[in-house]
Amino acid sequence: QRSTYERPWQPSSRSVTRSARTARRPCSQSARRTRRAPCSRTTTPTITSASPTASTTPTSRTSSRESVRPCKNSGIERRYAHLDEELLGAHPDFSDRALPTLDARIDIASSAVPVLAASAAAKAIAEWGRPAADVTHLVFSTYSAWKAPSGDLHLASLLGLRPTVSRTILSLNGCSGGGRALQLAKELAENNRGARVLVACSELTLIAFYGPQEGRLDTILGHGIFGDGAGAVIVGADPVNCIERPLFEMVFATQTTIPETEDEITMRLMKGGLDFHVSIRVPKLLKSNISSAV
Repeated sequence: QRSTYERPWQPSSRSVTRSARTARRPCSQSARRTRRAPCSRTTTPTITSASPTASTTPTSRTSSRESVRPCKNSGIERRYAHLDEELLGAHPDFSDRALPTLDARIDIASSAVPVLAASAAAKAIAEWGRPAADVTHLVFSTYSAWKAPSGDLHLASLLGLRPTVSRTILSLNGCSGGGRALQLAKELAENNRGARVLVACSELTLIAFYGPQEGRLDTILGHGIFGDGAGAVIVGADPVNCIERPLFEMVFATQTTIPETEDEITMRLMKGGLDFHVSIRVPKLLKSNISSAV
């Protein structure tokens, strides 16, 4: 309730003050945006989904039916991608996971990921109503950029954050990256009076883009449900009256590991890019365990 924000500062007084989202150019003509179902009571920023524009023609009739099914079942009608025909034409070897393309992928993603994140973060800061210099902490989540200095430093520079901003970068968190980033932001705001934490998430599927391959339907599944986009929020406690307008309050955040699920979602950096696997059991595992986690 709004009245809870008028009390003196205390750890339980939580609010997320502004949010924004951005995405790359569309790859299809349908207009509906998509939203993932939450997997905990920690509220996550909306990140627009995307899909590569390259052809994913299957190698057989059977694989054709099997590859189309997850795309239809996802319910996603519109996705966004940084990888377009021009970029793929300049790097045709990206379609073959056996070729050594990791260096080129990292070079492209390391430059584009912070820029995409900055677009979302700039909107969040503008709607927040306070200058970027008032941001005290930055939590940046991505699995797409693999360089040092890392993307959080580049993002801080693009936004004009002060040199003393406390930066944290999260890598290889995958789908849980946004939730984990918000949990960290909540803990930072609760333990540092006056803290304002910018949370930003940005991903490019370019790092894990491949053409179709017989026996690797998980590649088609990944291209069918994942895409390129960014999201950002400002997290803080004890809002400043007449300036900050909280959107919602985070009551609590937890992290729970389901036993014996280590192989259900895997990612491995290889010479041909990021090789990832998402088990078809993941939705059922989440559904059957979500109640015990909250």
